[in-house]
Amino acid sequence: MTEVFTTNIQNTTQADRILKILKNSFSELKINFDFNDFDTTETRYPCTHSILRVEGILIDLNAITSILNKFGFMCDVLEDKICK
Repeated sequence: MTEVFTTNIQNTTQADRILKILKNSFSELKINFDFNDFDTTETRYPCTHSILRVEGILIDLNAITSILNKFGFMCDVLEDKICK
């Protein structure tokens, strides 16, 4: 299973700090930031967002969001959209 989150983390220093915390809390998950998907067309979140990808068998969405919020970052699950 893969979950994708949008965050307001804006640089690798912030990302490295959060990755360390998340990996310590969820060692069984593969977690990374994708700054190639970083959108700078707007000046505020969520349009200036970074992508956090989490892969694993069991992903606690609320726990991940809570950890980022605890450290002052915004974090939302990127909802699946089905185009017709």
